[in-house]
Amino acid sequence: MVIKVFLASSSGSTAIKKKQQDVLGFLEALKVDYAPLDIACNEDNRMWMRENVPVEKKPTNGIPLPPQIFNEESYCGDYETFFDAKEDNAVYAFLGLPPPPGSKEAKEAEKAFILENGPVKNGTVENETVESETVENGTDDAEDEENLEAEEVEEENLDDDSLAPVKQEEAQEEVEDDEAKGEDDQPVSEGEEDLGSEEEEELRQLEEEEEAPEVTEQEEEDE
Repeated sequence: MVIKVFLASSSGSTAIKKKQQDVLGFLEALKVDYAPLDIACNEDNRMWMRENVPVEKKPTNGIPLPPQIFNEESYCGDYETFFDAKEDNAVYAFLGLPPPPGSKEAKEAEKAFILENGPVKNGTVENETVESETVENGTDDAEDEENLEAEEVEEENLDDDSLAPVKQEEAQEEVEDDEAKGEDDQPVSEGEEDLGSEEEEELRQLEEEEEAPEVTEQEEEDE
Protein backbone atom coordinates (compact mmCIF):
# COMPACT_ATOMS: atom_id res chain seq x y z
CA MET A 1 0.00 0.00 0.00
CA VAL A 2 1.34 3.37 -1.01
CA ILE A 3 0.42 6.61 0.69
CA LYS A 4 -0.10 9.33 -1.90
CA VAL A 5 0.23 12.98 -0.92
CA PHE A 6 -0.94 15.46 -3.54
CA LEU A 7 1.04 18.73 -3.31
CA ALA A 8 1.43 22.03 -5.14
CA SER A 9 5.14 22.71 -5.35
CA SER A 10 4.73 26.17 -6.89
CA SER A 11 1.86 27.39 -4.71
CA GLY A 12 2.03 31.04 -3.76
CA SER A 13 0.03 30.43 -0.56
CA THR A 14 2.17 30.38 2.55
CA ALA A 15 -0.56 28.53 4.46
CA ILE A 16 -0.69 25.74 1.88
CA LYS A 17 3.10 25.39 1.91
CA LYS A 18 3.15 25.15 5.70
CA LYS A 19 0.41 22.50 5.74
CA GLN A 20 2.26 20.45 3.11
CA GLN A 21 5.49 20.63 5.11
CA ASP A 22 3.71 19.55 8.31
CA VAL A 23 2.21 16.48 6.62
CA LEU A 24 5.44 15.40 4.95
CA GLY A 25 7.54 16.05 8.06
CA PHE A 26 5.25 14.02 10.27
CA LEU A 27 5.13 11.11 7.82
CA GLU A 28 8.94 11.10 7.69
CA ALA A 29 9.11 11.16 11.49
CA LEU A 30 6.84 8.13 11.60
CA LYS A 31 8.94 6.48 8.87
CA VAL A 32 5.86 6.00 6.73
CA ASP A 33 6.58 5.45 3.06
CA TYR A 34 4.75 7.94 0.89
CA ALA A 35 4.76 9.23 -2.68
CA PRO A 36 4.51 13.02 -3.19
CA LEU A 37 2.50 13.87 -6.31
CA ASP A 38 2.78 17.44 -7.65
CA ILE A 39 -0.44 18.85 -9.09
CA ALA A 40 1.20 22.11 -10.20
CA CYS A 41 3.47 20.49 -12.77
CA ASN A 42 1.35 17.46 -13.63
CA GLU A 43 -2.15 17.92 -14.99
CA ASP A 44 -3.00 14.22 -14.63
CA ASN A 45 -2.25 14.34 -10.90
CA ARG A 46 -4.43 17.43 -10.49
CA MET A 47 -7.34 15.87 -12.39
CA TRP A 48 -7.09 12.54 -10.58
CA MET A 49 -7.04 14.29 -7.18
CA ARG A 50 -10.09 16.43 -7.97
CA GLU A 51 -12.06 13.46 -9.31
CA ASN A 52 -11.32 11.13 -6.37
CA VAL A 53 -11.89 13.49 -3.45
CA PRO A 54 -15.42 12.69 -2.18
CA VAL A 55 -18.02 15.33 -2.92
CA GLU A 56 -18.85 15.84 0.74
CA LYS A 57 -15.14 16.57 1.43
CA LYS A 58 -14.81 19.23 -1.29
CA PRO A 59 -15.06 22.95 -0.43
CA THR A 60 -18.04 25.02 -1.55
CA ASN A 61 -16.34 26.04 -4.80
CA GLY A 62 -15.80 22.34 -5.67
CA ILE A 63 -12.02 22.56 -6.00
CA PRO A 64 -10.09 20.70 -3.26
CA LEU A 65 -6.82 22.30 -2.20
CA PRO A 66 -3.59 20.47 -1.37
CA PRO A 67 -2.44 18.64 0.59
CA GLN A 68 -4.82 15.75 -0.08
CA ILE A 69 -3.91 12.28 1.21
CA PHE A 70 -4.81 8.86 -0.26
CA ASN A 71 -3.96 5.25 0.50
CA GLU A 72 -3.74 3.92 -3.04
CA GLU A 73 -7.20 4.86 -4.42
CA SER A 74 -8.82 5.16 -0.96
CA TYR A 75 -9.30 8.69 0.24
CA CYS A 76 -7.86 9.41 3.72
CA GLY A 77 -8.45 13.14 4.17
CA ASP A 78 -7.11 16.65 3.91
CA TYR A 79 -4.83 18.60 6.23
CA GLU A 80 -7.53 19.35 8.83
CA THR A 81 -8.52 15.69 9.25
CA PHE A 82 -4.85 14.66 9.28
CA PHE A 83 -4.14 17.19 12.04
CA ASP A 84 -7.06 15.88 14.11
CA ALA A 85 -5.79 12.32 13.73
CA LYS A 86 -2.31 13.44 14.82
CA GLU A 87 -3.73 15.06 17.94
CA ASP A 88 -5.63 11.87 18.78
CA ASN A 89 -2.60 9.58 18.18
CA ALA A 90 -4.54 7.92 15.37
CA VAL A 91 -2.48 8.76 12.29
CA TYR A 92 -2.03 5.08 11.34
CA ALA A 93 -5.76 4.54 11.52
CA PHE A 94 -6.24 7.71 9.45
CA LEU A 95 -3.83 6.36 6.83
CA GLY A 96 -5.37 2.89 6.91
CA LEU A 97 -2.11 1.31 8.15
CA PRO A 98 -1.52 -1.07 11.08
CA PRO A 99 0.35 0.70 13.91
CA PRO A 100 3.83 -0.68 14.59
CA PRO A 101 4.34 -2.53 17.90
CA GLY A 102 5.33 -0.25 20.76
CA SER A 103 3.94 2.92 19.19
CA LYS A 104 1.55 5.17 21.10
CA GLU A 105 -1.20 4.32 18.69
CA ALA A 106 -0.64 0.57 19.17
CA LYS A 107 -0.83 1.00 22.94
CA GLU A 108 -4.01 3.06 22.65
CA ALA A 109 -5.54 0.44 20.35
CA GLU A 110 -4.60 -2.29 22.81
CA LYS A 111 -6.21 -0.38 25.70
CA ALA A 112 -9.38 0.12 23.67
CA PHE A 113 -9.46 -3.57 22.78
CA ILE A 114 -9.01 -4.57 26.44
CA LEU A 115 -11.84 -2.29 27.52
CA GLU A 116 -14.11 -3.82 24.92
CA ASN A 117 -13.10 -7.50 25.05
CA GLY A 118 -11.18 -8.00 28.28
CA PRO A 119 -7.45 -8.57 28.94
CA VAL A 120 -5.35 -10.34 26.33
CA LYS A 121 -2.96 -13.10 27.41
CA ASN A 122 -0.61 -14.98 25.10
CA GLY A 123 -2.45 -13.72 22.05
CA THR A 124 -5.88 -14.87 23.28
CA VAL A 125 -8.59 -13.02 25.12
CA GLU A 126 -8.32 -13.81 28.81
CA ASN A 127 -12.08 -14.08 29.16
CA GLU A 128 -12.05 -17.08 26.85
CA THR A 129 -9.24 -18.61 28.91
CA VAL A 130 -11.26 -18.08 32.09
CA GLU A 131 -14.28 -19.77 30.53
CA SER A 132 -12.19 -22.75 29.42
CA GLU A 133 -10.66 -22.99 32.90
CA THR A 134 -14.15 -22.92 34.38
CA VAL A 135 -15.21 -25.79 32.14
CA GLU A 136 -12.07 -27.74 33.01
CA ASN A 137 -12.59 -27.12 36.73
CA GLY A 138 -16.20 -28.20 36.41
CA THR A 139 -15.04 -31.43 34.79
CA ASP A 140 -12.46 -31.95 37.52
CA ASP A 141 -15.08 -31.34 40.20
CA ALA A 142 -17.37 -33.93 38.66
CA GLU A 143 -14.52 -36.43 38.54
CA ASP A 144 -13.66 -35.66 42.17
CA GLU A 145 -17.27 -36.30 43.20
CA GLU A 146 -17.24 -39.64 41.39
CA ASN A 147 -13.96 -40.57 43.10
CA LEU A 148 -15.38 -39.63 46.50
CA GLU A 149 -18.45 -41.79 45.90
CA ALA A 150 -16.24 -44.71 44.89
CA GLU A 151 -14.13 -44.27 48.03
CA GLU A 152 -17.26 -44.22 50.21
CA VAL A 153 -18.46 -47.46 48.65
CA GLU A 154 -15.06 -49.05 49.25
CA GLU A 155 -15.10 -47.90 52.88
CA GLU A 156 -18.55 -49.42 53.38
CA ASN A 157 -17.33 -52.71 51.91
CA LEU A 158 -14.30 -52.61 54.18
CA ASP A 159 -16.52 -51.97 57.20
CA ASP A 160 -18.70 -54.92 56.27
CA ASP A 161 -15.64 -57.15 55.88
CA SER A 162 -14.19 -56.05 59.22
CA LEU A 163 -17.49 -56.63 60.99
CA ALA A 164 -17.93 -60.13 59.53
CA PRO A 165 -15.53 -61.89 62.00
CA VAL A 166 -17.18 -60.11 64.91
CA LYS A 167 -20.61 -61.24 63.77
CA GLN A 168 -19.33 -64.80 63.41
CA GLU A 169 -17.91 -64.73 66.97
CA GLU A 170 -21.21 -63.41 68.33
CA ALA A 171 -23.11 -66.16 66.52
CA GLN A 172 -20.73 -68.79 67.95
CA GLU A 173 -21.23 -67.42 71.49
CA GLU A 174 -25.00 -67.57 71.06
CA VAL A 175 -24.77 -71.20 69.95
CA GLU A 176 -22.64 -72.09 72.98
CA ASP A 177 -25.08 -70.31 75.34
CA ASP A 178 -27.97 -72.25 73.83
CA GLU A 179 -26.11 -75.52 74.30
CA ALA A 180 -25.41 -74.66 77.94
CA LYS A 181 -29.06 -73.82 78.56
CA GLY A 182 -30.06 -77.11 76.94
CA GLU A 183 -27.87 -79.03 79.37
CA ASP A 184 -29.43 -77.25 82.37
CA ASP A 185 -32.94 -77.99 81.18
CA GLN A 186 -32.36 -81.75 80.79
CA PRO A 187 -34.55 -83.91 83.17
CA VAL A 188 -32.99 -85.48 86.27
CA SER A 189 -32.32 -89.22 86.00
CA GLU A 190 -34.07 -91.79 88.16
CA GLY A 191 -30.90 -92.50 90.14
CA GLU A 192 -30.58 -88.89 91.12
CA GLU A 193 -34.27 -88.81 92.13
CA ASP A 194 -33.74 -91.89 94.35
CA LEU A 195 -30.75 -90.34 96.05
CA GLY A 196 -32.77 -87.28 96.82
CA SER A 197 -35.65 -89.28 98.35
CA GLU A 198 -33.28 -91.35 100.52
CA GLU A 199 -31.64 -88.25 101.92
CA GLU A 200 -35.03 -86.82 102.78
CA GLU A 201 -36.04 -90.05 104.53
CA GLU A 202 -32.90 -90.06 106.65
CA LEU A 203 -33.44 -86.44 107.64
CA ARG A 204 -37.00 -87.22 108.65
CA GLN A 205 -35.92 -90.15 110.82
CA LEU A 206 -33.29 -88.06 112.57
CA GLU A 207 -35.86 -85.43 113.39
CA GLU A 208 -38.22 -88.04 114.84
CA GLU A 209 -35.48 -89.52 117.01
CA GLU A 210 -34.62 -86.10 118.38
CA GLU A 211 -38.24 -85.41 119.24
CA ALA A 212 -38.90 -88.87 120.79
CA PRO A 213 -36.80 -88.45 124.03
CA GLU A 214 -38.50 -85.19 124.84
CA VAL A 215 -41.90 -86.85 124.71
CA THR A 216 -40.73 -89.73 126.98
CA GLU A 217 -39.41 -87.39 129.69
CA GLN A 218 -42.64 -85.47 129.73
CA GLU A 219 -44.62 -88.67 130.14
CA GLU A 220 -42.45 -89.74 133.08
CA GLU A 221 -43.07 -86.49 134.88
CA ASP A 222 -46.76 -86.84 134.37
CA GLU A 223 -46.72 -90.28 135.94
